[in-house]
Amino acid sequence: MTVSDPLPPAVTDRKAVVYVRQSTQAQVEANTEGRRRQYELVELARRRGFRAVEVIDDDLGLSASGMVARPGFERLVAALCAGEVGAVLCFDASRLARNGRDWHHLLELCGLVEARVIDLDGVYDPCLPNDRLLLGMKGSISEFELGVIRARMLDAARAKARRGELRISVPVGYVWHRETGLGLDPDLRLQEVIRLVFERFRQLGSARQAHLSLVAEEVVFPRPSDGVRTTAFDWTPIRYRNVIGLLKNPFYAGTYVYGKSEKRIVVEDGRARKSYGHHKPPEAWDVVIDDHHEGYIDKAEYDRNQATLAANAYGRSGGQKSGRGGQALLSGMLTCGRCGRGLAVSYTGRAPGRPAYRCDRPNLMLGLPRCMTFGGARVDAAIAAEILRMVEPMAIEAAMEAERMQEEGRAERRGVAELDLQQAEYDASLAERRYAACDPGNRLIAAQLETNWEAALRRVEECRTRLTAMDLPDATVPVPDFEGLAEDLAAAWQAPGVTTRARQQLVRALVADIVADVDEATREVVLTIHWRGGQHSQLRVRKPRTGEHGCRTPDEALAVMSRMATRFLDADIAATLNRMGVRTGQGKTWTAHRVGSIRKVHGMHAYRSAEKDGAWLTMREAAAKLGVTNHAIRRLIGDGILPAEQVVPGAPWQIQAQDLESDAVRGALATGNRPRRDEGDRQIPMFPDA
Repeated sequence: MTVSDPLPPAVTDRKAVVYVRQSTQAQVEANTEGRRRQYELVELARRRGFRAVEVIDDDLGLSASGMVARPGFERLVAALCAGEVGAVLCFDASRLARNGRDWHHLLELCGLVEARVIDLDGVYDPCLPNDRLLLGMKGSISEFELGVIRARMLDAARAKARRGELRISVPVGYVWHRETGLGLDPDLRLQEVIRLVFERFRQLGSARQAHLSLVAEEVVFPRPSDGVRTTAFDWTPIRYRNVIGLLKNPFYAGTYVYGKSEKRIVVEDGRARKSYGHHKPPEAWDVVIDDHHEGYIDKAEYDRNQATLAANAYGRSGGQKSGRGGQALLSGMLTCGRCGRGLAVSYTGRAPGRPAYRCDRPNLMLGLPRCMTFGGARVDAAIAAEILRMVEPMAIEAAMEAERMQEEGRAERRGVAELDLQQAEYDASLAERRYAACDPGNRLIAAQLETNWEAALRRVEECRTRLTAMDLPDATVPVPDFEGLAEDLAAAWQAPGVTTRARQQLVRALVADIVADVDEATREVVLTIHWRGGQHSQLRVRKPRTGEHGCRTPDEALAVMSRMATRFLDADIAATLNRMGVRTGQGKTWTAHRVGSIRKVHGMHAYRSAEKDGAWLTMREAAAKLGVTNHAIRRLIGDGILPAEQVVPGAPWQIQAQDLESDAVRGALATGNRPRRDEGDRQIPMFPDA
C-alpha cells in the first residue's frame, strides 16, 4: 500500500502499537534525536485513522540481536496473538529485530491476524506475497548489517591490539599516557604496595600466606571508588583476590595481552544466552606481546610464580601441596617408587595423631594391593637430620642473608607507612583548604566539610602512631639471634616458636622431590632425595617391626632399672628416673606402679629387702641400724669414711652392711661425726713468718 491509501476499518478499529527501542544505554543518553523521531510515530498512527495508540518503550537500551530478553517485544507478540493489534509502527526494521527468528515470527503473527507493519517508507501487509518478500528482505538486511558492523569493529580492534596500541582496560598500577602510551601509575604509594605483594610472595611461596602476612601488618590496597574505573581509589584492607589478581596477571610482567577471556552461548528457554569473562588457557590468547611496557617483575619471575601457584593447588596432577602445617613434615613431597603416584598422609591414634605415609590410590581406584605403608615419625626425623647436615656448612651465610632480608622487610614496611602518612597529610591539607574556602553562612556545607577535615586529621594521627610504633622495639616480640642460629641449627629447628609450616617451607626450599620405596628384605625405607640444585642422595631408615611403636620405654630407663631392681624399691627407682629427667614412652613421669609394670614385662627380678640377706642397705636402713640420722650417713659418705656406691648419678646410695662395723665409721660416730685435728693445727703462732 502507498502512504495515501486508507486502511480497512477492521484494522483501524483495533489499536496501533508504536515500538520504540535503542540498542545501548549510551544511545539512550546521547542519541535523543533518534528516540524523539520514534515517538513521533504516534502522530503518524493517528493520521492513518487509529484512535487507540499504545507506545511500547520497555526495550530502551536493549539489543535486538536475540541474545537478551526483551519484555517490550514479548508484550507486543502477546498482544498480536490476542488479536488486539491492527498495526505495528516502527522507525525501521532494525528497531523491531536484528535477528531472523524474532523478525519472521513477528511477520507470521501479523499475517495470521491481518495486522499491518508501518514504517517511514510505507504500509506493508504480511498477507500479500510481495509485501512479505519485501519485509523479509528488510529483516535479512538488518541482520546482515549488524553482523557486518560487529565483524568490522572486531577486526579493527584485533589489528590494533596486534600492534599493542589498543587501549584496553589495564589493571591497578598502570595508566595510559597520552604521549608515551602504557606506563606505571605515577602514584608512588600505589607502586610500593604492588611491589610489596610480589616481594612477600617471593619470600613465602604461597598466595594465601602472603595475604595473611600483609593483613597482619595492616597493609591497605587501592580499590576503585566506583568499583569499575581506576580513576579514583579508596584504600581498604587488602583482600586475597587482590593478591592472587596481581600474581596471575601478565601485565605486571610487562606483557601486553588481548583476548584472555571468551564469550559462551547457551540455549535457555528457547533463547540464546551469551555470557562473558570465561578465561582461556594462555596458549589460546589472541595477542601476547612480551616486553611491551615497564613491568613490576620480569617474565622469568612471572613464569616461576605461575609454576608455584600451580604446584600449590591441592590435588592437581603434577603438583604438590605447599607447606600448610599439620603433623607430617613431608606431606605432598613423597612419590611412590613403584607406581609413581604421590603418597597420602593418614593419622593414627588420638588427636593430633601420629602421621603415616601410604600409597593406597591403586587400592582405591583399581582394587590393587597397596604399594607401601610406613610411619612418618622416623622418616621425618631422618630427613630433618639430613637437611641440617646439608645446611650446616652454609649456616653463617644463611644467617647473614636472613638478617639482611629482615632488615629489607622492615625498611619496606616503613616505606609503605611513610607513603600512607604523606597521603593522609595531603588529604588533611586538602580538607582544610576546602573548609576555609566555604562560605561560613552555608552551615550545612560547612558542617560536612568540618567533619571531613576532622576525619582526615584522625587519619594523620593514626598513620603517625603506626610509624612511631615501627621505630620503637616491641618487648613482646623476641629479637632473632641469627648468630645463635648459625651455631646451633638443631636447636633452632626444634625451637618452640618454629612451626611445622615453617619447617615444611624450609624443606621445600631445598628439596624438589623425594622418591620412597620399602626394602622388605632389610625392612628399611629407602628415600631418594632430589635436591633443588640437581644433586641426588639416598637415605635408608629402619622400618619398625609389627607391634613396635614410638611409645616404647627408652633404653636408658631400662638400663637403670636392670641395675637397681635387685637392690632398691620401685619407688626409689622411680625417684631416680625422675631426677635424671628420663620419661616414659608416652612422655609421663615415673611412679612405683609404672616401674613395676615395666620391670615385670622385661623379666627383671624384684628388690630383695635387707631383712632377707642383709648384704646391701640403703641410706635410710643404714641410719636406722646405727641409730643416727640420714644427714650423718650422708656426711660419712661425703668425707670418704663410709664406702658407698651409686648405680647412676642421682640414684640412692648402696651401702654394704659389713662396712658399718669398721673402726673408721665407729670412730667418726664416737666423735660426733666431727673431723679430728691436731692441737698444733689449732694453735696460733706468736711470731708468724713475715
